[in-house]
Amino acid sequence: MVFRKLPGVSASGMGLRLSQKFVFLLFLSGLVTLCFGALFFLPDSVRLKRIFLSKTDTQPVTVGSGSENDAKEHLKRTEVPEAQFHGAAPTTCHVVQSKSSKLPRVLTQWTGEPPSLPVPSVPHVCPYNSFRLLYRHPIKARDWYVCPLFMLQMMKFAWDNYKRYAWGKNELRPLTRNGHIGNMFGGLKGATIIDSLDTLYIMGMTEEYNDAKEWVQTSLDLNSNGEASLFEVNIRYVGGLLSAYYLTGEEVRLIDKAMELGEKLLPAFNTPTGIPRGVINLGSWGWASAGSSILAEFGTLHLEFVHLSELSSNAIYKEKVMNIRKLLSKIEKPHGLYPNFLSPVSGNWVQHHVSIGGLGDSFYEYLIKSYLMSDKTDEEAKKMYYSALEAIEANLVQKSPGGLTYMAEWRGGILDHKMGHLACFSGGMIGIGADDGVPEKRQHYLDLAAEITHTCHESYTRSATKLGPEAFRFDGGAEATATRLSDRYYILRPEVIESYMYMWRLTHDPKYREWGWEAVEALEQHCRVDSGFSGIRDVYATTVGHDNMQQSFFLSETLKYLYLLFSDDDLLPLEDWVFNTEAHPLPIIRDSCLFL
Repeated sequence: MVFRKLPGVSASGMGLRLSQKFVFLLFLSGLVTLCFGALFFLPDSVRLKRIFLSKTDTQPVTVGSGSENDAKEHLKRTEVPEAQFHGAAPTTCHVVQSKSSKLPRVLTQWTGEPPSLPVPSVPHVCPYNSFRLLYRHPIKARDWYVCPLFMLQMMKFAWDNYKRYAWGKNELRPLTRNGHIGNMFGGLKGATIIDSLDTLYIMGMTEEYNDAKEWVQTSLDLNSNGEASLFEVNIRYVGGLLSAYYLTGEEVRLIDKAMELGEKLLPAFNTPTGIPRGVINLGSWGWASAGSSILAEFGTLHLEFVHLSELSSNAIYKEKVMNIRKLLSKIEKPHGLYPNFLSPVSGNWVQHHVSIGGLGDSFYEYLIKSYLMSDKTDEEAKKMYYSALEAIEANLVQKSPGGLTYMAEWRGGILDHKMGHLACFSGGMIGIGADDGVPEKRQHYLDLAAEITHTCHESYTRSATKLGPEAFRFDGGAEATATRLSDRYYILRPEVIESYMYMWRLTHDPKYREWGWEAVEALEQHCRVDSGFSGIRDVYATTVGHDNMQQSFFLSETLKYLYLLFSDDDLLPLEDWVFNTEAHPLPIIRDSCLFL
């Protein structure tokens, strides 16, 4: 964490002390030393550095810097359980290359040696009021500079158990202490490793990052012969490899692997319309699925494929996703809405089911993020996004009797008053797009983003575990609660926390960090088990049952968004980076072929 002077601290105290000093000098020269001593501790930037920073004036440090005894004493004073990071706790983070240089900011390695503290033997929950004592500045201030010790500890715990029991597999089964391969990735392995690369690096977990990088270099085998989800392989594997490269600048076969995998995905586009199939055989290089293509799958390729073209100087990747854009911009849309299913053969909608949650969600996300990633030059993406948002507001946005704003689903003109956890990303999406709307609607969009995020927070607070269900309803007397047993589970999803992070960055309203800490407490209490983190089967149960799965996106998204929520805004600033839908940061492209 970076500690520094809060902007906006009044200098009036300085003027008052100087006046007192002048009076004291007139009457008693012996008090001069005392006055200067008092002045030394006033909060101007130089003296603050001497108080809160290390002796090296130019390098900020965290609570973890200094001696081991000092760190332990700090944790003791704040009554926070000690945490062990084994080299993970950062002491400084440098951001180089400014925006004016037209290059993305690149994070360098964390530096410094953290203290070695004992591992907690049992899961712990720290009250928010105790956690807030870790802050150097009052929580009431607009700017918090927080060292997210607990997010580091959570990541360390999740990673170590994955490495111990499931190394090289796609995901960890923490209850049975073994690995899970699954069938989404066509025989590809190491999904948790690829998904975690950038999180490990951002958190300064150097040893763990190097282990992951070494596995990619020596063990990631792309010569599989199974049927893989085009969507999942793109957002997790291609996105994860690209972001790791951009953050570190290290080749280490990261780019070669991303390019090879991108090439394997291209045959999915060999359809009469160019709309890709959802499943592709990575061995035969042919698409494997029949039937309809899903909006959220073929509409969630743009960010990664544009970067593949930028890095390879091969326009084919960008051409493929621009063809999708071209077809969608021309096709007739019922009430301006984009249904979830499209025939890749005829190019027509198959059903008129519209959802901002599952099946539709990330298509809309990638429209606004494509505009932002283009340095706000992709006018077509901008036009499509705001037109879609107008249609969503007109047809899907509803207000409950209790005053909660939510996104209903649209089924051929009939509203289903259900909102999925996946749809809770939309608070953050609408928030980051608010400033580029027409001037008279910018505040409205920000207000709408805040209302949706509030509703999703309510879905958490109204459960026994303070975690949200997979879907919640607003009918039959229900408000932001699941009424079906099949909707009551929580699988470590990130979307609500994602919106907290974006809304914090946009407004600096302290409530978003308070809500984020509530989620940390709930995850620690209900999802942490002896050998990792697990989803739970019923968020309303007082005694939870676990699903025995530590999802790779928990490390890629949930923990990363929590870490960023409690970190300085200069860590992956939104003016320089966009996050793909798996939370892998990709730099804004400010010049064509910028990175070649």
